Amino acid sequence: MVAMLRTPSDSITEETRKVNAYKDNLFDRLAINHLSKSVQEATGLSNNKSGYESLVEAATVAKHKFDPIQQQEVIIQALNRAFPRPILSFIKTVLPSSKLAREYFAVFTTLFFAWLVGPCEVRESKVNGRSEKNVVYIPKCRFLEETSCVGMCNNLCKMPSQTFIKDSLGMSVNMVPNFDDMSCEMIFGQDPPASTDDPALNQPCYKLCKAYKNHGTNFLS
Repeated sequence: MVAMLRTPSDSITEETRKVNAYKDNLFDRLAINHLSKSVQEATGLSNNKSGYESLVEAATVAKHKFDPIQQQEVIIQALNRAFPRPILSFIKTVLPSSKLAREYFAVFTTLFFAWLVGPCEVRESKVNGRSEKNVVYIPKCRFLEETSCVGMCNNLCKMPSQTFIKDSLGMSVNMVPNFDDMSCEMIFGQDPPASTDDPALNQPCYKLCKAYKNHGTNFLS
């Protein structure tokens, strides 16, 4: 995507950006470090930070080193490193797309990935006219809180995650970030819009974004 001079969003301030104080347990720390190492290996650049700060640093390096498409590819590589292919293939086989699968993925995400995105809950939506508990609602995304960068949200989380989950698990998912309040919805079983039609990809960055401060531009990267 071509770099463009954009007007940054005024909706998030330093006072309102950080609301959660995360207390990562042993499982959380192991998962965070594992994903951080996977991202570092995919980028080819390591860092000496620890915990979630290490993951954010690894993602920031990817943001500055690669263009948007390459960023998405690097994260997909990192996710492939982080999650064993045989396990993913097994899940894809035993859980073909269905109401059960969509609801299972929603519950699984809330239980095992709060360390990555923050506290979240399952909500309902309509699928073919019927109610299903197939939506994960994240009131305040941890990754977006920590980075304050729209481009990192899109290219290092939303886009590669949608592709990875679809290709590895056979499950469509549409991630819908709300950049006004930093919430997000993951709607399992829903195809995301084309990149040219996705409102998230046309969102200006925050004034707090370090890339905006440093460069005066919104690279969406």
